[in-house]
Amino acid sequence: MAHTETTKRILYYVHDPMCSWCYGFRRLWQQLQTQLPDDIEVRYVAGGLAPDSSEPMPEGMQSMLINTWERITQAIPGTQFNFDFWKNNQPRRSTYPSCRAALAARQLDASKEIAMIEGIQNAYYQQALNPSDDETLINVAESIGLDGKLFAEALNSPATQEALQQELQFARSIGGDSFPSLILQQDGKHRTLMLSYTDADKLLAQL
Repeated sequence: MAHTETTKRILYYVHDPMCSWCYGFRRLWQQLQTQLPDDIEVRYVAGGLAPDSSEPMPEGMQSMLINTWERITQAIPGTQFNFDFWKNNQPRRSTYPSCRAALAARQLDASKEIAMIEGIQNAYYQQALNPSDDETLINVAESIGLDGKLFAEALNSPATQEALQQELQFARSIGGDSFPSLILQQDGKHRTLMLSYTDADKLLAQL
């Protein structure tokens, strides 16, 4: 992904659609974006939690993630998870497909990128569907108005694979090593904001 210079400040949101803390942050992030100063441009960067894998997720990791969901429910009021996911699916530690889905949506229609990310989160955390599966991602794409055939072709195309690699490298280059991260670009420098999951004012004060 090309990141051109601009006179505006840029706020990079480094995320992964299958990151549970990103899902927990979603409501505050939506609120924050309505309150940002006019000179700030928001750009999404897919950070990539876990590469492609066809291996079943080890039970220990499943337990760890279940505990994480429970912690988020307690830490961020109003956040809900559908724990049926762990009974209804064969989980895999594989989030790159969902990252490619966000990039494919951006390529096909830039206005659909956020809807794709939130659609993946809804499928995963609310409907107990598996976004590591292409079928789930294609269904989400169709549900937000993208052409399913075109999306399916773009999802795993060499161009999208390369775009993800560039995105991952860019995320690391600006310090986006954890998700979610908010990183402000100003005067050619990058500064990582201290996150709050419940108080938008704490984030706005850093801008």
